[in-house]
Amino acid sequence: MTRPSTIAIDGTAASGKSTIGELLAERLGYLYFDTGVMYRAVTWAAITRGISIGDEAGVTVLAQQLRIDVSKPTVEDGRQYTVLADGQDVTWEIRRPDVNRGVSPVSAYLGVRAALTEQQRRIGRRGRIVMVGRDIGTVVLPDADLKVYLDATLEERAKRRYREVVARGEPAEFNAVQASVRQRDEIDSRRTLAPLRAAEDAVVINTTPLSVDQVLERVLGLVNGWQAEE
Repeated sequence: MTRPSTIAIDGTAASGKSTIGELLAERLGYLYFDTGVMYRAVTWAAITRGISIGDEAGVTVLAQQLRIDVSKPTVEDGRQYTVLADGQDVTWEIRRPDVNRGVSPVSAYLGVRAALTEQQRRIGRRGRIVMVGRDIGTVVLPDADLKVYLDATLEERAKRRYREVVARGEPAEFNAVQASVRQRDEIDSRRTLAPLRAAEDAVVINTTPLSVDQVLERVLGLVNGWQAEE
């Protein structure tokens, strides 16, 4: 059976795209690639090298020079993938709290997005990949074999994010979490370069009333029903 080799999954914050992307890649034996790790890698490198997160020009030059690669896990320590920055394994380093705080402004810099888009395409061209982000089907891989866009109501997405934070044992207040998700929506949809939107040929799935298993089965149905263009 012919299957799509490049699968793009986009969507709003906490819509389920990372969860579905990882599960789908596991089912298919594909690389799961959450493009957000590249912005985290640049943020980590800036902090490590003493470049201010507010220095747009400096961070942009860094993004242009930093070689980032993503592969299937090379160490059995619970990781979803292995992230290398100039050959150094930074898979866990990019999850540090200081990186969490700095990644949002870094991901909004136009020069950084342009530089990382090229790196994402480099990895995408290898095929057998499920690439997850906010501009994959529209900008990074506009010719992806299959494009899926996930969304849910703000309230439902805030509930999911809130449960994630609580499950990690971190303090959380629902209204604050919802405000954070709303702010991320505004940043993603209003940015000048590659604003968040569904590609014209993407299959849009409202995940609000669906369980993870139900969303996964729906996407697997799209994969199994896919036919290459003649």
